[in-house]
Amino acid sequence: MSIWWSLHLRREAASVPLARRFLLGTMETAGVDPDISFDLSLALSEACANAVEHGGDHGDREDREGRSDRFGTRDPWDVWDELPGAASAQYRVTAYLDGEKCRIEVADSGPGFPARSTLRDSAERYEDQQHHEPRQYPPLSAEDGRGLCLIEQLADHVHFANRPGRGAVVSFDKVLKWRKDALLMVS
Repeated sequence: MSIWWSLHLRREAASVPLARRFLLGTMETAGVDPDISFDLSLALSEACANAVEHGGDHGDREDREGRSDRFGTRDPWDVWDELPGAASAQYRVTAYLDGEKCRIEVADSGPGFPARSTLRDSAERYEDQQHHEPRQYPPLSAEDGRGLCLIEQLADHVHFANRPGRGAVVSFDKVLKWRKDALLMVS
């Protein structure tokens, strides 16, 4: 059996624990091992925090007439229908629990990642370890960048990409382990 859900959240700090609790509740109900659930929820928190921090300008935007308007004349449910040059005040979280794997995607409408910011999956990290190539981590005093490294360490595969036009997508997945009493145990 498969489960998937998608949340459209305001780019506010309060949305991060909401997304994390939603994921943890889903995994608890499905019967996913608590350690796997914790790792994925921590990675999700970091991805959501990045969307909140870097996903565009904060606050309501002004429409073409200069009035403050949360959604303008567009459909409020179409969060990706943005005015040219306007940054979204929302982001999207989608989670898929399918068989033996959970895949999570966090998408925003911010400026996106610099061209060099695609992260590597676990196979590429393994190759680096075998060739003893040092991984470049942000310094401990850095204010940014540690969350992305944390996501990379907690998930089996990680991909950072830019959406066509404007925005970033962080996607990651992890092989699931199930509790013995799992409702959705893989057959």
